[in-house]
Amino acid sequence: HLLPLLIQTHIMWPPYTYHHLLAFLLTFLSYVLLHSSRKTFSNVKVSISAQWTPSALQQNGSTSSLSPGETWEENKLFADVGEATLFLGALDSIFLFSYAMGLYISGVIGDRFNLRYVLSFGLCGSAVTEFVFGTLTEWLHFYNMYFYCILWVINGLLQSTVWPCVVAIMGNWFGKSGRGFIFGLWSACASVGNILGAFLASSVLKYGYEYAFLVTSVVQFAGGVVVFFGLLTSPKEIGLRSVTRDSDSQRPLMSDDEDELCDDYSIQQRDEEPEPQPKAIGFLQAFCLPGVIPYSLAYACLKLVNYSFFFWLPFYLSNNFGWKEVEADRLSVWYDVGGIVGGTVQGLISDVLGKRAPVLAISLLLAMGALVGYSHSPNNQLVNGALLAATGFLIGGPSNIISSAISADLGRQEALQNSQEALATVTGIVDGTGSIGAAGGQYLVSLIESKLGWMCVFYFFIIMVG
Repeated sequence: HLLPLLIQTHIMWPPYTYHHLLAFLLTFLSYVLLHSSRKTFSNVKVSISAQWTPSALQQNGSTSSLSPGETWEENKLFADVGEATLFLGALDSIFLFSYAMGLYISGVIGDRFNLRYVLSFGLCGSAVTEFVFGTLTEWLHFYNMYFYCILWVINGLLQSTVWPCVVAIMGNWFGKSGRGFIFGLWSACASVGNILGAFLASSVLKYGYEYAFLVTSVVQFAGGVVVFFGLLTSPKEIGLRSVTRDSDSQRPLMSDDEDELCDDYSIQQRDEEPEPQPKAIGFLQAFCLPGVIPYSLAYACLKLVNYSFFFWLPFYLSNNFGWKEVEADRLSVWYDVGGIVGGTVQGLISDVLGKRAPVLAISLLLAMGALVGYSHSPNNQLVNGALLAATGFLIGGPSNIISSAISADLGRQEALQNSQEALATVTGIVDGTGSIGAAGGQYLVSLIESKLGWMCVFYFFIIMVG
């Protein structure tokens, strides 16, 4: 009975309405769909490399009229799987670099324009780009490295609009009281999207990798339409007003002295004079806010490792253990399951303690040991899945907390004074810096693997986590 007592003592839960639940679910759905389509690319890398190289057989059982040998002869893509793997790593880096640059811009845009419009545009535009990249080019038998690179730059820029917007919307609806638990639970959206994408891709992969892109892109486009017509970006849109003390609502949770916090919501009379719109903070001002730079740099190292698992785990399982691509895709979801539990549990603990940094530090120290253990995993799917879940708990959990709850804390801190429109900008800076680290890491992973092997890749991960 100790944990419930601690939670009741340290966390004062505000009253939530149906509109809060709807905002939670629609923003959650938005990023689930985005990550499911993003996960598709990592899940079909083996099939793509087979299509781009002069292999004897297509490993995914595609019914395409062109065999990989004919494809290579006509398009002169890659002479072997090693070259194709390096290009796939380069595509990951291209996507993440453009995604990172877009985040710096999208955060500023999100604080100045309607968040619902920006979010819907990013979801639908990205869905169309992925359809062209993975489905239309295969249907037309059009293979061109430069075209792939251009599409992936555009896709990175479009996808960068989503995360700052959904975090800002969640920050508008949910105050600081209990934010660690709520955002920890909500930030599972990326991991849920990875799981959904893995199962969608594996279910249609036997027909060809182009159908994996088709299914996820169509679902994502439909989700963008639902968000456009159904999402409310702020309580003010329906006459609700957050009644909080400025000093409490804006003080970051990382501070040592923590007062009791409680968010109360009241109906704002329609005939009252509307409140003046807060002025959006500048990019440099947001960058210099206390805590933004340290957490951004830490997230760069952490996201490098987290996204390396995201992009390369199915490929590693298939090549290192010789498991079928479908089996590797489904086994990889255990890393995301661990991340879901880790983000929720560690977020709740940080709420109870009133501090987030110690929780993250302990988790990452344990993660170094988990990486050592996983690098020596035997050729056994049950043991591998258990080690994956533990590694995801210790790495994915802190990653989820930094990108959501801590970003919201930083965007609502006392240093902002009267400017409330900084959440999307701060979120874009933290996630953008993290994506730059992840972008450089993806090419390094492919380079280290091709030259030194997977064991050296895990040593690299341990250094980044430490």
